[in-house]
Amino acid sequence: MGNIEVDDQALEQMRQADPDEPVVMLNLLKFRERALTGFGVDGMSGQEAFRRYGELNNAANVRYDSEPVWLGPAHRTIIGTEEWDLAILVRYPSRQHFIDKVSDPKYQEISKVRAAALADSSLIELTQLLPAQ
Repeated sequence: MGNIEVDDQALEQMRQADPDEPVVMLNLLKFRERALTGFGVDGMSGQEAFRRYGELNNAANVRYDSEPVWLGPAHRTIIGTEEWDLAILVRYPSRQHFIDKVSDPKYQEISKVRAAALADSSLIELTQLLPAQ
């Protein structure tokens, strides 16, 4: 099984950085063929279960002002060894917004559906170097 849980050390390093700096989170996702059972997504494909995870985020209002800025299929890896099914860029108004989200007990419960849906993932914190156009 791949990486699907938050790395506590990386999150602690994130907490040490400027809490007010805007961040974009790059999500690289590989779906399970079938979602794990026991998380409310029994019988669903990994992709269907991940869609359900998104619906639960919206319904529970745990977005923390995040905004998806790009979403699309990952066709092929040109450099590297990982193969992904989907890539998503999500903008957070501040680093603290993201930290608050992953610390929220409601989100932590919903994140179990994410884990049931995914075989592997990478979640990479990004900050802007160039001015927005």
